[in-house]
Amino acid sequence: MAASAPPSSTGSTKLNGLVHKTTAQTPEKLSGLALYSRFALAGAVCCSITHGGLTPVDVVKTRIQLDPLTYNKGMIGGFRQVIAKEGAGALLTGFGPTAAGYFLQGAFKFGGYELFKQQCINYLGYETASNNRTAVYLASSALAEFFADIALCPLEATRIRLVSDPTFASGLLSGFGKIARQEGLGAFYSGFGPILFKQVPYTMAKFVVYEKVAEAVYKRVDKSTASGGMQTTINLGSGLIAGFAAAFVSQPADTMLSKINKTKGLPGEGTTSRLIKIAKELGLRGSYTGLGARLFMVGTLTAGQFAIYGDIKKLLGATGVVEIAN
Repeated sequence: MAASAPPSSTGSTKLNGLVHKTTAQTPEKLSGLALYSRFALAGAVCCSITHGGLTPVDVVKTRIQLDPLTYNKGMIGGFRQVIAKEGAGALLTGFGPTAAGYFLQGAFKFGGYELFKQQCINYLGYETASNNRTAVYLASSALAEFFADIALCPLEATRIRLVSDPTFASGLLSGFGKIARQEGLGAFYSGFGPILFKQVPYTMAKFVVYEKVAEAVYKRVDKSTASGGMQTTINLGSGLIAGFAAAFVSQPADTMLSKINKTKGLPGEGTTSRLIKIAKELGLRGSYTGLGARLFMVGTLTAGQFAIYGDIKKLLGATGVVEIAN
């Protein structure tokens, strides 16, 4: 890329020096691959850290969903039951596929969201996008999540198999390989329908609620003068509310996903027929089994994600995205 032309002379040596100093200190705004790769990296790191760190909660939540008759003492009681039966190490079951899967998913989800949001702005024009920003948030997040789930699904299937049956394999690589050998590559996507059914509404709720809450806060707080700590706090609070909304919306599909990945289907049984059978067995009340643990988990991790994501974006200088709030 050609270097920009130096600023014209002001006629004053002192003023010329100030102009050159200001030009040198003004950070270059990123765009294209340089910008969106930073969004993707920030999303990958924030999702991997938060999901990996909450592996023990996810283990207990999954056990409650898969065996509610045994694990019927709530989240705290579930922790005690798992430790008593299998030892404290069992709480880290599935950590490998969780951290790896959500690293990939976070890159596609956050990077894709920012990319598709910008494409909507380019296509619609700024004013139209601003007037219809809720629709822009929903469409951008849904598209981003679709591609993110293609990357996540195989690792999520492995994680659930390890958590539901600790004797299945010793870790990510052995579990992944065992499923591929015994059931074929298609088994990794047996849960793709329910994972879309779970993750797309989850992500749509997550981003639109976060954007709306943050927008409401910044109507009362001047973002340009808010300190870094204040912005992180706003990200945490907005993320927490968004997490609660996303968890409630996606809980039935999360329960079905755990069920369908627990065991392989019967010969000739399709994914759709399995989903219908599981839905009938669960009922509405059963589909919300483990909601308390999941509200805690999703609220915490979503708050952490948006806080970490915002801080890493600033650290990487990824500030070129257009905001469409009024």
